Amino acid sequence: MDFQENFLQSVWKYQYFDKNGLQTTEGTPLSIIKIGYHNFYEGPDFLEAQIHLGNFDYYGHVEIHRKSSDWKNHDHDSDDRYNSVVLHVVWDDDKPILRKDGTSIPTLVLKGKVLLDVIRNYERLLNGEGELLCAAGLDFIPDIIRFSTLEKALVERLESKAKLILDLLEQSNTDWEETCFRWLMNAFGFKTNSESMLNLSQMIQFKTLKKHSGNSLIIQALMLGQAGLIPASVSDDYGQMLKREYDFYHKKYNLGSPMHFSEWKFMGVRPGNFPTLRIVQVAEIIAKNPSLLSGVLHETSSFLNFKKFFSIQIPEYWQYHYQVDKPSTGNLSKSLSNQTINLLLINFVVPLWFAYGKYIQDSTWQEKCFDLLQEMVPEENFIIRKFKTHNWEPKSAFDTQGMIGQFHSYCKLKKCLDCKVGQNLLKPAKK
Repeated sequence: MDFQENFLQSVWKYQYFDKNGLQTTEGTPLSIIKIGYHNFYEGPDFLEAQIHLGNFDYYGHVEIHRKSSDWKNHDHDSDDRYNSVVLHVVWDDDKPILRKDGTSIPTLVLKGKVLLDVIRNYERLLNGEGELLCAAGLDFIPDIIRFSTLEKALVERLESKAKLILDLLEQSNTDWEETCFRWLMNAFGFKTNSESMLNLSQMIQFKTLKKHSGNSLIIQALMLGQAGLIPASVSDDYGQMLKREYDFYHKKYNLGSPMHFSEWKFMGVRPGNFPTLRIVQVAEIIAKNPSLLSGVLHETSSFLNFKKFFSIQIPEYWQYHYQVDKPSTGNLSKSLSNQTINLLLINFVVPLWFAYGKYIQDSTWQEKCFDLLQEMVPEENFIIRKFKTHNWEPKSAFDTQGMIGQFHSYCKLKKCLDCKVGQNLLKPAKK
């Protein structure tokens, strides 16, 4: 049988083996009183377990391996943390092992004891086709398990984004307003240009831009110029105004060298998503909302409020140009589309709320995130279609964000036994 170590961890965690007449490799009778709690960090696999061995109770940790020799292969024999292991659980006992202090460790061999149903279910799961190995069994998964799976993946996804935001907060000397601006720029990069947008936000401070609130031309000039997106030679009037404003304020604010045009991705990007247009949209947002952080935290409690907050009118020039001095072949959008606003709400506002709640240690912000996502319509992309193909229909953005997190963190990495769906499919049939 071919399996990963995490299979044995699941077998131990859920006690999917025959416990009648258990004994160690030395023939000592063994009873399991407490399996311990699963440790997902460095150190033994299960902590604070309790076993009855011979005539005595032992309290300590449990370590699990495919082979006994993995103890030494993983250098546990030289690690003090493993001196408290009271039971070594293995599939094959191929070599006697010792703790760092030289004492032997009681060993339980699981080969021949794991429930046959569990082995078959595991093999069936691993032999699944496509990127969703559990697809064939999804119809048998209760709704409560599906919801719990997506909720866990969503929280992990938000935790990951919150860490990025809190890292930005640290980099900006705990300036939440500056952090909000940088995260907004990251969101307006829409993956393709996120890194470049974030770099730009670190080259020109929000407090500098907000000095010119109400005058989007100057904000456009500062941002486009510092982005390296205003050509050295411009022929049309609007482009020349941008260049003059940038040259003046670049010197006034001592901004330093601008970015290079080559740092931006245009190839393969639809014109409506060109970085020039996205930067102009951010400039309009800042011109309209100089108190950006306050607005995001307190004026966007619903989708309608958020749409109103980010209701901007794109300057006429940018309705006919996708780059400075380069007219477009067709008319471009005059405002942010509902789809763009939806994406901003999901990728900008919700993670910012979540991170802010963690920072001030107020869990109500997490609940606000969940409530807002449940109000929103589900997203549509290639990941969501994978789930829908197998009759897992999302009802809201709460579900789709969970699906995206689930796919990237579990399905794509084939971490089925860390997933509640996989765990549910592993368990033996009821008798």
